[in-house]
Amino acid sequence: MYVGRDITELSMMAKTEWQDSELAFFHHAMQQMTPYLNSEGQSIHRQIIEEIEARGGMKRNEADYTHGTKPVYD
Repeated sequence: MYVGRDITELSMMAKTEWQDSELAFFHHAMQQMTPYLNSEGQSIHRQIIEEIEARGGMKRNEADYTHGTKPVYD
């Protein structure tokens, strides 16, 4: 379960100020709803993707005993 700021609060901030967990959560959520997003939703999703790419992606290269290779946003 996601615990963090909601999309209403985040929409008033630049994507550069979002935390990685927020980008990951809302990217995943919007990715699931892509066929149903209107043009504004698609624009927000594109901005999220661009910010993730600007940060170098969301992949972890190595796992350790406290972290897997996938980012966790809960």
